[in-house]
Amino acid sequence: MSVYQAAAKILDKLQRKEGALKTLVYDSRFKNVRQLYALLCETLRYSAVLEEIIENSRFLKGDVKMTLNLAKVVVYDLLFGKGVQCGGRLKAVVIAHRTRLRAELARLKVKKQVSNNMDLVTAAGGSAAGPAVPRYVRLNTLKITTNEAIAYFKRQGYTYLGKARSLDEVAELGQKHGKRFLQDLHVPDLLAFPPGTDFHKDTLYTAGHLILQDKASCLPALLLSPPVGSCVIDACAAPGNKTSHLAALMKNKGRIFAFDLDTKRLATMSTLLLRAGVTCQELANQDFLTVKPDDPKYQKVSHILMDPSCSGSGMPDLMRALGDKNGPEQEKRLQSLSGFQCRALSHALSFPSVQRVVYSTCSIHQQENEDVVKTTLEQNTNFKLVNALPSWPARGLNTFLDAGCCLRASALDTFTNGFFVAVFERKSDGNESSSERICSSKAERNRNVEEEATGVEGRFESEDISELPEQETCTRKKPRKKKRKTKTHAVN
Repeated sequence: MSVYQAAAKILDKLQRKEGALKTLVYDSRFKNVRQLYALLCETLRYSAVLEEIIENSRFLKGDVKMTLNLAKVVVYDLLFGKGVQCGGRLKAVVIAHRTRLRAELARLKVKKQVSNNMDLVTAAGGSAAGPAVPRYVRLNTLKITTNEAIAYFKRQGYTYLGKARSLDEVAELGQKHGKRFLQDLHVPDLLAFPPGTDFHKDTLYTAGHLILQDKASCLPALLLSPPVGSCVIDACAAPGNKTSHLAALMKNKGRIFAFDLDTKRLATMSTLLLRAGVTCQELANQDFLTVKPDDPKYQKVSHILMDPSCSGSGMPDLMRALGDKNGPEQEKRLQSLSGFQCRALSHALSFPSVQRVVYSTCSIHQQENEDVVKTTLEQNTNFKLVNALPSWPARGLNTFLDAGCCLRASALDTFTNGFFVAVFERKSDGNESSSERICSSKAERNRNVEEEATGVEGRFESEDISELPEQETCTRKKPRKKKRKTKTHAVN
């Protein structure tokens, strides 16, 4: 079976909502899952453009016998990819219509008043959830330093723009093309390149020095921040990018217990970790919910990363392509997912020595994010939320007391994929920690504002508490005591 036939079948299943994209790719048993996944992601990105070109060129009219989804994946490679990668009748049919398809692409660019393909995607609605997201590259510090990577890309002809000082600089990069890059301002070992920059054949990528990972996906491991030599659990680990990030933060010292129920995904993860030079992992083809917290093997586990199955609604191109609409069926699915997520998160908090747990999803739905965190906190009163990455601009929805301690990410606000992160920390028996005071103070201020707004109708309709200075909203200043001045007398 060619990659195009495999991709077309998966597009059919996506439209019938038979599963998530990654799951369907792994279940396809196609020999090159990376090639298949990349083709599907790009076809979905250009979906609206491809449909318009195919319709206007009348490609499927007459004697061409193929489905729309098969036509889309083949035409994508012809017009936007590396050319049709197959032979036989399929290639002959597409080549016969090549001139007409290219002419329709040119007409569409004139019609939309754009000059390049990425702008055409935006004009056609391909990035409806926000602006173009940069190509993020995480440096695998087990194999390369930031300075070494910067020097390498300079030798390859890239212009280094320095370390970003604001998200505006990242946004500006997302609107540009060409060989340029900058260092991210939140994730130390992350570089950002213009959208569409391809590294799949780069020497550093194939050798495991570079990890192609969205910025938001780097936050869970960064915020878990396990000390070197610690024992960590990655509860739903495949395909392994977060596991390799944890290993890099731990400098390959200690132990990472990584669980996943999918055999094929775990096999792919093993290959990825081998290429990345990870040696501190212990993989298990096991459902995390069946792992016993009182097992002596896990008595020293102090940190757990919980990134469970979710709706994937934070992936903007997939959300648009699949028509992520509200309705009884969607609500039922979200209810089922959030129930599982609550059980998995509570199970993570039940490990006797665990001190910190990070919960994350690539979902935009409150049911999978704030609602799960709220329910879990109510059921596990010995844990609190940590005010994660205070400089991050997008916070959790104000649905419960400490929701502002959580992070949200999106193409519109943070120039990343849609994501959610919450950091849980075991309460200590001693004095209240600074992170707990920050969250409690912020939540109390929000609550006071809401109570005052209730008494004064319309007063805060246009005021956003998140826009107040961070020091005012997150900390409670103690009044300084004035020092009493003492009079001095000259000695005669």
